[in-house]
Amino acid sequence: MKKEILIGILVAVFATICGFFLYIELFSTHSFEETMKLIKDGNLYGKVLGLAAIPNLFVFFVFIKKKQDYRARGVLITTIATAFIMLILKFL
Repeated sequence: MKKEILIGILVAVFATICGFFLYIELFSTHSFEETMKLIKDGNLYGKVLGLAAIPNLFVFFVFIKKKQDYRARGVLITTIATAFIMLILKFL
């Protein structure tokens, strides 16, 4: 049970990282380094993190469809943690 939740958390973190890189590569007209500098200068960490977490939605529904509820619970925990981090970054 705990192993399944951990697998869900790791998959969600990986999906968020992939979403981050896909967002930067597909939607940015600048290089990776320049885009990271623009995100830092504009204090856009929370907004970019929110967009990067969108693939978690797809992962969550795949786990629900396959009846892997504990893995889906891990994805949900990670998504809630991501939302909390976004809230903290908004006020910093």
